[in-house]
Amino acid sequence: MKKFLSLLLVTLFVQSLNAADKPNIIFILSDDLAQGDLGCYGQKLIQTPCIDEMAKEGTRFTQGYCGTSVCAPSRTSLMTGLHSGHAPVRGNWEIAKGEGQYPLPKETVTVAEILKTAGYATATTGKWGMGMFETTGSPLKQGMDHFFGYNCQRHAHSYFPTYLYNDDKRIELSENANKTKKTYAQNLIQADTLQWVRQHAEKPFFLFYACTLPHGNHEIDKLGIYNDKPWTDEQKAYAAQVTRLDHDCGELFALLKELKIDEKTIVIITGDNGSSFSEQSGIGKLFDQASNGLRGFKRGLYEGALRQAAIARWPGKIPAGRVSEGAWAFWDFLPTAAELAGVKVPENCKTDGLSLVSYFQGGPAPKRDYFYWELHEGKPIQAVRFGSELEWKAVKNGPKAKVELYNLKNDVGEKNDIAAEQPQMVEKAVELMKSAHADDPNWPLTGPAPARSKK
Repeated sequence: MKKFLSLLLVTLFVQSLNAADKPNIIFILSDDLAQGDLGCYGQKLIQTPCIDEMAKEGTRFTQGYCGTSVCAPSRTSLMTGLHSGHAPVRGNWEIAKGEGQYPLPKETVTVAEILKTAGYATATTGKWGMGMFETTGSPLKQGMDHFFGYNCQRHAHSYFPTYLYNDDKRIELSENANKTKKTYAQNLIQADTLQWVRQHAEKPFFLFYACTLPHGNHEIDKLGIYNDKPWTDEQKAYAAQVTRLDHDCGELFALLKELKIDEKTIVIITGDNGSSFSEQSGIGKLFDQASNGLRGFKRGLYEGALRQAAIARWPGKIPAGRVSEGAWAFWDFLPTAAELAGVKVPENCKTDGLSLVSYFQGGPAPKRDYFYWELHEGKPIQAVRFGSELEWKAVKNGPKAKVELYNLKNDVGEKNDIAAEQPQMVEKAVELMKSAHADDPNWPLTGPAPARSKK
C-alpha cells in the first residue's frame, strides 16, 4: 500500500500531458532470440520478413545490451531499471517445491507501476518468471492489469502444456495430456495479445509481450517452409520458431495499423540474452550465429552473450533505416518509459538507467561511465565495460578467477587478453566491479549461495 501511495504522489509533480500525447509502449521480449537469427542482422537461412521490415522502418542497434545472460535476472533488470549488481534477482533461482522463480520483493518499483500513474493500461503476455501469483513477485502485484501465459520459466519449456494462466486463473489444456500435442501455446498467447490490444486501443497502454519463442524445447506445430530442409529436426524446429515469432510480430504490426494507432505506438523488440548456442553447436553452426564476430553465448558475460537483437520503431519519431552503434542496456528502459509517459521516476526508485528517448529519436547515445553485469549460475561471474569511449571490457569468470581485459575498440571479439599489459585498467575494472555490486546474501560474490537451477 505504501509503495502504491508513493507512486501515486508522483503524479503531483509530473509534466502534464493529454492522453493523446502519450504513446502506447510495446516491448516485445523474445526468449533467446539472437542477433544472428534475423535477416536484418545477416541471417541467410531463416526468414524474418516482418522484423526485417520493422528494422527498415525504424532503428536497428548493434550494441543493445541485455540485463544479464539468462532469463529471470535479465527480465528483472528490464522491469526494475537496475543493473544486475543492484537488482533483487541476479540468477535463475527456481523455487525448490512447486512452480515459479525467486520473486521480486514487495518494495520493487516496476516500469508497469510507474506507467499506471500516468494512466496506462498494462499487460504481460507470454512469460513472466519473476514470481508466482501467491508471492510478492506476481505480475498482478507488480503493476500489471492483465497476464496471460506461463508464469514459471520451467513450465514454459513446453510449447504444448497442459495448462496456462489467464491472470491468476489456471486454464486447463487437457487435450495436451499424455504428450498428445494438440494445442500450441503460442496460438493462445498470440490471440490473447491481439485481443487485449484491441480492447485498449482508445487510451495509452503498455504491453510487455514476453514471447517464449524460440527458447527450447524446440517444438513447433508446423514446420512450414523448413519441412523439407536437409537439417536435423531440432534445426528445422528452431528456424520455424523464429519465423513464427516473426509472423506473430507482423500480425501485431498490422493490427496497430488497422486500429490507426501505429503512429502513436513505439515498439521495441529484443532478445533477453545474446546467442544461446556455441558456434560449434548444431544450431549455432548451421545458422552462423557468431557471424557478428562476437565471442561467447548464454550464461557467459562476453559480448556474444550480452549483445542481443534490438530494434525500435515509432513512425515519424524514430529514424527509419538507421543502424546505430550506440550502446544501451535493459536498465535504461524504465527511465525511457517514464519520459515517454511524461512522468518522473519516483524518488523511491533508484534506477541505474538513463532515458533513451532523445537517442531513439536520432540523437547521440547517452554518456555514461560504465556498464556492469554479474550472473549467479553456480559460481558468480562479473563483467564491466568502461572508459572514456567505453573501449575497455573486463571479465571475471569466478571469485578466484583472474580479471581478463580487452579493448573493444580494436578487439570486439575479445580474443586478446591484455590484462598483463594494462595493470592500471585492470585496477580500475576491479574498483568498478566492487562499487557496482551491492551486497545481498542471496547473491554473494564469494561463491554459490542457495542452489540454482538452470533455465
